Parts: sequence; C-alpha cells; structure tokens
Amino acid sequence: MDPLQKVHEAHKNGLLSDKIHSLIIERFPVVVSGINRIEKASGMNFPLAYVEPSVVITNSSSFNYGILFARTIPVISGEHLEVVIQITAPLVAYGLKGTIHAILGHEFLHYLELIRKVSKMDLLSDEISGNLFEGIYSDTQRLFDPRAVFDDKTLLLHITKKFPEGFKDYKLEDKVVKFWIEKKLPAINITLDTNVVKLPAIVIANTKIDPKLVSKLDELEQKASKLRKKKLY
Repeated sequence: MDPLQKVHEAHKNGLLSDKIHSLIIERFPVVVSGINRIEKASGMNFPLAYVEPSVVITNSSSFNYGILFARTIPVISGEHLEVVIQITAPLVAYGLKGTIHAILGHEFLHYLELIRKVSKMDLLSDEISGNLFEGIYSDTQRLFDPRAVFDDKTLLLHITKKFPEGFKDYKLEDKVVKFWIEKKLPAINITLDTNVVKLPAIVIANTKIDPKLVSKLDELEQKASKLRKKKLY
C-alpha cells in the first residue's frame, strides 16, 4: 500500500492544490524517519500507516472542537483484525519534526495496547472507544509507559513533553486553522460519542498475532510494572 495514495487521489480530483500536494510530498520523509526511529527505539515493527488527505475534527459541543492529528484504527478484514495508523495531512504539512515523531510514538503505544488486549482476549465484544479515538489524548494512564518501550531519550522527551495530560500544540493548531480549515480544504467531522468500533468475539479469536510480538509485550508489561513500583516507592 502506498501511504500517500489517498493524497495523490485527492490532488487528482482537485481537492488539494498543487502547492499543498507538493508540501505534503516534500515533508513526508519526516514521517518515514519517525517510523524508522520508533522501530529502532522499540525493536518492533510499526503497523500499516497512511496519510489521510483531510483534517479530522471532533465536536463535543457547538462551541468546542478539537483537531485529531492521528488515530489508531482497528479494521475488520473478513474475520480478522488489522490495525492501521491514520496520519492526517495537516500534521504532515505543518507539524515540526519533534511533534510528528511524538504523535507517531503515542499512536504506536495505542497500537501495542490494542494488540496486548487482543492477545489476552481482553476485549471480546466490548466496544472500543476512548483510548483508540481520543481527541485530546488524555488516556495515557491506559498505555504502556513509553520508558518501557522506547530506548531513545530524545524521543521520550518529545512524547512526555507533548503528552503530559493531553496533547496540545497551539502553534500547530493555529496553522491548521489558518491554512487548512479556513481555506475550506477537505475535513472529516466526527463526534467522540459516536466514534466507536465493536469487535465481534469471532474476529478477536481469529486474529493471529506473531508469537515474538506477544513475548515482547509480556516483557514490556513486566518492565512497565517495575517502573510503576519504582515511581510509587
């Protein structure tokens, strides 16, 4: 899968100008370097990822909305589960390198948590929301401690700085509003209360996870547990 396929299609259909299309293409290597960095720092493969040629906006009320820069999305393929990281075009176009890498790292933690739950049959037919589609990323307590996952001090600094209790980057948000939303470029509007995916038990049961990844997740759980105890005492 070409991660920029949807961007090229949006440009071909006149939804993105030549200038915006070129900017996304020019800055996409920052995303690639972030994925490579995360794989090196974690010793694990990054899941399938693609660039969504839209801004994703979540509305919680008529007067309050948030911008989602990336999402970890479970996709049912036949009777199996696939996990895809959706990266929005405005993040690629206007995000600083540290911000892009921090968001990719955070979404990777979401991916690991989802795989951990699936491997332990910890989801069944319950609905998945919140931690997979959290607009303000206020769910970090449900994720692996990034210190247990990443062996990269600078990447850890980016993640902990950007996600203390919820992601905020006012300069990036201002750019997206000014250069994307106000220009009426493609947008997807969602509401968090309806942004829910239900996974049938048969899908989870049929999903095969690499035993090496399961073993790695067990190691991370033990490491994260030790870090929590160290923090408490």
